[in-house]
Amino acid sequence: MEKKHEMMSLEDSEQLKGRMKFFEKELVENHHIDPNLYVEYDVKRGLRDSAGKGVLTGLTEISDVTGYKLVNGRRIPADGALYYRGINVQDIVNGLKDRRFGFEETIYLLIFGKLPSKEELSSFLDLLSDMEDLGGRFVRDVVMKGTNANIMNAMQRCVLALYTYDDNPEDISPENVLRQSLELIAKLPEIAVYSYHAYRHFRKDDIRNPQKGLSLAENILLMLRPDGKYTELEAKVLDIALILHAEHGGGNNSTFTTHVVTSSGTDTYSSTAASIGSLKGPRHGGANLKVQNMFADLKSHVDHWDNEDEIITYLQKVLNKEAFDHAGLIYGMGHAVYTLSDPREVILKRFAQALAEEKGMTEEFELYNRVENIAGKLIMEHRKLFKNVCANVDFYSG
Repeated sequence: MEKKHEMMSLEDSEQLKGRMKFFEKELVENHHIDPNLYVEYDVKRGLRDSAGKGVLTGLTEISDVTGYKLVNGRRIPADGALYYRGINVQDIVNGLKDRRFGFEETIYLLIFGKLPSKEELSSFLDLLSDMEDLGGRFVRDVVMKGTNANIMNAMQRCVLALYTYDDNPEDISPENVLRQSLELIAKLPEIAVYSYHAYRHFRKDDIRNPQKGLSLAENILLMLRPDGKYTELEAKVLDIALILHAEHGGGNNSTFTTHVVTSSGTDTYSSTAASIGSLKGPRHGGANLKVQNMFADLKSHVDHWDNEDEIITYLQKVLNKEAFDHAGLIYGMGHAVYTLSDPREVILKRFAQALAEEKGMTEEFELYNRVENIAGKLIMEHRKLFKNVCANVDFYSG
């Protein structure tokens, strides 16, 4: 009886697949827009135009991005620069030196428009520490249940659930949105790490709470590692990565999603969850995972990492949609605004090299460096571009 039921289930499954194939064919045949119409009517496909340039979507003084300079009235490619509230992010990173709370200081700068004094930073750190507790009920009933392999999806679900635990979730006054935003900043590291542990079936005893006095980056590593240990350089690199990903103008996909969703007057949790959904995409925040996967595929097809001809052959196959995910993209390469260089990539590359040396992974770093040097020229030749193609932040962040 049980076997017959299983056979019927298989039959039903095959019938369902057959029906779905019919409707899939109907969709492809009857739901097509001529790509030339986008050019004819100047319709933007996402946040880039037909030439791949960024599309203006709003005004902001929080962050500024430059990839060109004016020479005799002409815009020519230049080394990229990223500014937070008028301060070059390179200067922010260089100015940290031995200070541990770089990301927290950057959050303060972005939200309040100025760098904090020693007293202001101390008060701000105390506030974030007070807000970071998720509560045992939330961890048990939300984070640890219904888990999956994609941490971005888990974070999205948990952010929506926080609405239920907020006594005043619908109030979108600046004061209340500030409170909600700071709570999200404080709680999201725990949500991310606990979601990671939950999917991997860690025991309750393996879950650590963040410690007061540690930076956000240090607490992530403390909670993430089975033994709770990390090196000073690891914490520094993570802190730098958080700073470089903190803001990038009003035109990136997830920030634009926030603009669109909040314009309806919806609550903070709904808009943040929508933005995380956008950030998850492989052409936005998920691109660094694509870089990692692409390099894993490269390593399985290139026998000699120091042989440039082998690397070129593989990358040409990628561009021709014959290798990796057949999308024709070399992930981690190219940017809508930056031309000669992405300042975030330049900074991260320096720290990635230091981390590679500490971990005995210099051969892997050299492979990345080799691919970076080759890929830009190959893309320009393949697409017949005159604009320089540089590595972007995703190339080394993964």
